[in-house]
Amino acid sequence: MTNAIKISALSLLLYSTINAQNLLNIPPALTGTTFNLNVQSGSQSFYSSTTTPTYGINGSWMSPTIIVNKGDSVTLNVTNNLSIKTTMHWHGLHVAPQNDGGPHQPINPGATWSPSFRILNNASTFWYHPHGAGQTDPQVSKGLAGFFIVHDAAELALNIPHTYGIDDVPIVVQSKAFDILQQIAIATNMDTAIFVNGTLNPYFNAPAQVVRFRLLNGSSLRSYNFGLSNGQNIYQIGTDGGLLDTPKTMTRLILSPGERAEVLIDFSGMTGQTIYLKSYASELPTGIYGADTVGSGIDTVHDYEDNFLNGADFTLLQLNITSPTSSPVTSIVPSLVALAPLNPVNATKNRTIVLDTIRLLPSDIPNRADGPFGLNSRSFDMDSINQIAYLNTTEIWTLKNNTLIAHPFHIHDVQFNVIEEHGIALPASQRGWKDVVLVMPMDSVKFLTKFETFTNPTVPYMYHCHLLHHEDDGMMGSFIVIDSSALGVSDLENLDHAAFQIYPNPATNNLIIESKNSSQILSLSVTDMIGRQVYKTSISGLTCLIDISKWSRGVYAVSIVNKDGITTRKLVVE
Repeated sequence: MTNAIKISALSLLLYSTINAQNLLNIPPALTGTTFNLNVQSGSQSFYSSTTTPTYGINGSWMSPTIIVNKGDSVTLNVTNNLSIKTTMHWHGLHVAPQNDGGPHQPINPGATWSPSFRILNNASTFWYHPHGAGQTDPQVSKGLAGFFIVHDAAELALNIPHTYGIDDVPIVVQSKAFDILQQIAIATNMDTAIFVNGTLNPYFNAPAQVVRFRLLNGSSLRSYNFGLSNGQNIYQIGTDGGLLDTPKTMTRLILSPGERAEVLIDFSGMTGQTIYLKSYASELPTGIYGADTVGSGIDTVHDYEDNFLNGADFTLLQLNITSPTSSPVTSIVPSLVALAPLNPVNATKNRTIVLDTIRLLPSDIPNRADGPFGLNSRSFDMDSINQIAYLNTTEIWTLKNNTLIAHPFHIHDVQFNVIEEHGIALPASQRGWKDVVLVMPMDSVKFLTKFETFTNPTVPYMYHCHLLHHEDDGMMGSFIVIDSSALGVSDLENLDHAAFQIYPNPATNNLIIESKNSSQILSLSVTDMIGRQVYKTSISGLTCLIDISKWSRGVYAVSIVNKDGITTRKLVVE
């Protein structure tokens, strides 16, 4: 596309944004401890009389906001009224893996999934969306995304806005692509339509006082560089996983897909004015989807230059300043909550996750800006465990991006503190709680996290790129959390385990089975934790060496058959 055509198309977009306003949709709020979520299909007319098929929860388009308090015990009844499978992931929440709503918890058409759990997270802005293997982007893009807001006593005691939809406003920004029939298109880089809370060209009547905006980048690909058209300050008070210690003053805030931020904006004394919340994409660093340039040479993103939003500044939301409410917040609170970031000294494990390209065929030459992408040179496999973490351990994860596009990395189950970016250590004051971090091209990030509360040797959590078609195409891995104190004990044993030893445990490449009395041993078998036999052999001698280098990571049961019966030990393969 020529620059003249690109500028002309952008001018039309900006003209329609200013002149074709629609009142911002505020998602309905659901409160209590039991939530009924009906996933359904519907349709919308976004452009003239053209009908676009959509999805929604408790409606035909988009999803309600769930509001809970820390400590609540909740049940979420998710009923799938679609004709295809779905899932529902509680993004950012600390829940057991079987309640997490990842690819391993599919909901068949007509079925209801009803996870129950206690809210353990501190006050913050979370969200929920489908997470099926290879199906996240189509279902999120068609409307299945909603806020999940957690309050707690410390947050409610602060002098910050709390009236939902009035001065405490959820804002989910999504870019979408439409084909020539005005149907939502998937896995394309022509995402030229901007929606806020599912509304095209929206306006919001903001009271002339301090207003709290809960910003969520719910896009499949695009990052946004938030700022105000009049240049006034934005005060960030929260990150993905909780409030900060003090407000951070800024005029620009970059959020990549999956990231959230809570901000305060002071509109006091501005009644009658109109300003615009914009994305200043012309200022985005090279390599971030939405910047002017991603990739170089032959490694470029298909159709990227034809998308007139890339590298352009554009309006997200018109803000009409109206009279203040009867009980306005009129100043920016000086302090928030105490932060207690993790201490790197306590880390007992270091992991490295390499964000790289993969070859689907030996002859393939992957595009370092457009993929296909993987993690540690592997594509996602539903039947594999990629990492094993241990309960109550603190770990340092190093994310190395060997590609030419920035990837937002998300991990389930935990929140983390970023401790290093671009090889530079971050001070503790910048270590707010996160579950998504943007890793720049040919760069690295280190974060610190702790695995607490939940274990399950068979049901994994996910970690992945949150560019949704990268995720759907396999840029995802899985991990389990196990209790090391329970290894080789109780439930799997029915005889004295001293009859034989297995080591090392955990094991990586080779496993040694050592028996006290070889004459009593008849055979050895190994099964995974869902009962599939992966190895069987007869044993002669006091020791047996087994090559396990090609076994999937996970927990296994090693069973010895002798004249007295069966003795079983647990084995962890890393």
